[in-house]
Amino acid sequence: MNNLLEGKVCVVTGASGGIGKSIVGKLAANGACLVLAARKMEVLEEIKQSLGSNDNILCVKCDVTKQDDLANLVAAAVSKFKKIDVLINGAGVSSQYPFWTQPLPDIEKLMFTNYFSYVMLSRLVVNGMKENGCGHIVNITSGSVMVDPPPRNFIVYTSLKVALRAFAKGLFWEMRDFGIKVTSIFPGVTKTPLTGKLKEVSVDEDRLMSSDSVADTVMFALTQASNACPLELAVINQQTPWTKPVIPFKQDHPKQ
Repeated sequence: MNNLLEGKVCVVTGASGGIGKSIVGKLAANGACLVLAARKMEVLEEIKQSLGSNDNILCVKCDVTKQDDLANLVAAAVSKFKKIDVLINGAGVSSQYPFWTQPLPDIEKLMFTNYFSYVMLSRLVVNGMKENGCGHIVNITSGSVMVDPPPRNFIVYTSLKVALRAFAKGLFWEMRDFGIKVTSIFPGVTKTPLTGKLKEVSVDEDRLMSSDSVADTVMFALTQASNACPLELAVINQQTPWTKPVIPFKQDHPKQ
């Protein structure tokens, strides 16, 4: 694994916590050059310090809902490392409400964070990857895309993830002849700040997957042979099934 990721320039959004933070740790352990993106610069700097604070890690304050911030992220990465080999779209927000009560600002935030930022960042990096003749875009999507109909209280969240899945599949077929891979990761319910306020799924934390399990799946995708692309990988809970409602109809909204 070391040889495949050594010196690779990897941009990770949502790097300050949860799945993103776990991915960052595994990439660093395997010699990757890292560009960490999140809204809280102080948290990113703490992560950098914990990884040795070496010159192969760049922290960039970035609100993925803002196009200017996304452009700045890509420019900063290229300015320091001259290229981007891997983009891991890991930023995400959640909102669990019956649709008729869902706050309008939540809907907008879901759209810009969970869909717009993934598409826009892909657009901003793909031409550089095309010029280099290689690259890999990894989207942390959701296990909820495997459910039909979408889980109750999650219909906006899930429908955007379904759209993201379709986008990634189409992008793969457009870019494969240029040496660019695209992988979608479908995690089940994972122990992260987003699930911390979900009473029923967090009563017994053994039911929740570790973010390391998802990060391991990402590492599997990134370390395959150059002529092999894992298009979609699902890592789903054994003990929290999606086949029945696992989120009660009334739920405390996780604080951002």
